[in-house]
Amino acid sequence: MIEQLSRADARRIALGAQGFGSRRLENPGATRLLGTLDRLGLFQIDSVNVLTRAHYLPAFSRLGSYDRALLERHAWGPKRQRRMFEYWAHEASLLPLDLHPLLRWRMERAERGEIGYAALRRFAGERRPEAQAILDRITAEGPLAAADFEHGASKSGWWDWSHVKHALEWLFWSGQITTATRRGSFARVYDLPARVLPRAVLDRSTPDPGSAQRLLIERSARALGVATAAELRDYFRLKLAEADHAITSLVEAGTLLPVKVQGCPSRAYLHREARLPRRVRGAALLAPFDPLVWERQRAERLFGFRFRIEIYVPQDRRTHGYYVLPFLLDEALVARVDLKADRQSGVLLAKRISLEPGAPDDTVDHLTFELGRMASWLQLSSVETGTTVAP
Repeated sequence: MIEQLSRADARRIALGAQGFGSRRLENPGATRLLGTLDRLGLFQIDSVNVLTRAHYLPAFSRLGSYDRALLERHAWGPKRQRRMFEYWAHEASLLPLDLHPLLRWRMERAERGEIGYAALRRFAGERRPEAQAILDRITAEGPLAAADFEHGASKSGWWDWSHVKHALEWLFWSGQITTATRRGSFARVYDLPARVLPRAVLDRSTPDPGSAQRLLIERSARALGVATAAELRDYFRLKLAEADHAITSLVEAGTLLPVKVQGCPSRAYLHREARLPRRVRGAALLAPFDPLVWERQRAERLFGFRFRIEIYVPQDRRTHGYYVLPFLLDEALVARVDLKADRQSGVLLAKRISLEPGAPDDTVDHLTFELGRMASWLQLSSVETGTTVAP
């Protein structure tokens, strides 16, 4: 028989799997930070820096005021301190090193020109000599950024890429180069994996694609607790053919248990080690790219919370603001706040607070406390709040 789950139970399972409700320590260290990365499977990277870059926020939401330098050291520090690597997983991501072997099949497909957009795939074919010349220069000279191939000044923005950037991105997709560090306006500096990543990681055996995809789906299921097939695929951006065989295999092995969740038209899957907390308590501001809310239909189904990122929406058409963080209070998403770090003035600006229907009367009090905690973490001296909008 297929187990039936209420929406409330599914929500608690999801929150528990994502690491919410645990006791926060005063100064969470590297063990807690790396444990959070292992639990989530990745920290999504985004270029927007109006508040702080997105990859810092999921750990703050779960741990509190950790030292961001710890993340930087383990992501881009000396080789012996590396515990993360960059790659395309759920978009651009920081990942724990043990996932490197599980993504080599994607690197191999990129190297053969089987994945990626057209401008990228050309470097696997007729434009491969250009990419090889870039790779040869990195091999000979050491870490280089795109700007180093463009006479010291980048000629293109984040999305308007030159041929050099396309070639570098293909080399990155195919695993021939990786991120050595970030510099300036967060530009990638590339180097050979052998000079960046610990040898013990690169020496690990490469599983066949089917086995790797099964392990990625299992990691997705652990991180989500309970999820539909589409949500399991989405976590590491797997296609139908890459994921459905893995889900079937994991169900047959008893790792995934088919369940029916109240209000969900599709069958869902419960990881066999997922736990149902009696209750979840705590407050957290969530990055727009936090895995709890990045799958919009899931957030709406579990929390009744319709969330859309409005960064690319013209200002006069935005509903809630430019860089909006959902606010989690206990087991509900009760508000959203448009935030900006005014670094020159040392102020965290909460330009607009939008309360959700049914938000508790003390929501603003809890949110004010969390904003103060975030300001302190970002080394800002005060918080200024603008309009508060009731539903």
